[in-house]
Amino acid sequence: MAQAFIGLGSNLGDGGKNLLLAWRNLQRQAGPGLVLSSPYLTEPVGMDNDHLFTNAVGLLQTLLSPGDLLAVMLQVEVELGRDRQKGKDRTIDLDLLYYDDLVLATSSLNLPHPEIARRRFVLAPLAEVAPLQVHPILHQTSLEMMENLTEEGSWIRRITWESK
Repeated sequence: MAQAFIGLGSNLGDGGKNLLLAWRNLQRQAGPGLVLSSPYLTEPVGMDNDHLFTNAVGLLQTLLSPGDLLAVMLQVEVELGRDRQKGKDRTIDLDLLYYDDLVLATSSLNLPHPEIARRRFVLAPLAEVAPLQVHPILHQTSLEMMENLTEEGSWIRRITWESK
């Protein structure tokens, strides 16, 4: 079984509920979840709005190929009402961050995700669940990438999952 790290984000509706619903759907369709980070409240990056994001990172085991896993992730986004227009608010956004230590570049999928090292909203939850995970190209751990992050002006706050 492969291990896949998934980035989850939402800035429409109840972000925490959206992330948990997407995580449950992913596990049902792709494989068992091993760990899900705390949720993090973050400001939007590259968007012209004030809707804060809720972000998390999960690790799941899967028998699916990277392409098939991506297809499942896109289907989960559709099921939860994602509008894929660039810069648009979203009920759910799922990104395949790592698939084992695979390095891959195709027209539809790049692994590892090319923005990992530049995004605080990915690195903070990733460093929480896998601080020693090594980026297969940069050869830095999640913690090292977080420490080396130079992105200014973005803030992040760890919050808790609300139980209902």
